[in-house]
Amino acid sequence: MDLLNTRNKENKFIKTCLETQQTFVVDNTNPTKAERAKYIDLAKMYKYKIIGYYFSSSLLSSLERNSARINKERIPDIGIRGTHKKLQIPALDEGFDKLYYVTLDAEGFIIKDWENEV
Repeated sequence: MDLLNTRNKENKFIKTCLETQQTFVVDNTNPTKAERAKYIDLAKMYKYKIIGYYFSSSLLSSLERNSARINKERIPDIGIRGTHKKLQIPALDEGFDKLYYVTLDAEGFIIKDWENEV
């Protein structure tokens, strides 16, 4: 959504990718199973391999990182809190072929296989 700005453009982009079998990434915050399902189900219909990344983050650390953002990049705190409240941790049985667990430390991202973390 950062790149495409509207759901209509996103839908057109995804439709074109699916029809041409072009690989693509959905880089959205999809905190609920239902929000993830609309992408997973559609991609499965077109025989795509579904790879997910869960970025583990506490509410406090999310608010701290967000406070350093400026202008349009900063999300109102109520948005961060609302998303955190409805978060449903993903599961392989949602249709993922592979799922990764991502954490952040002082040096950057640490990516681990889901099976070893959850």
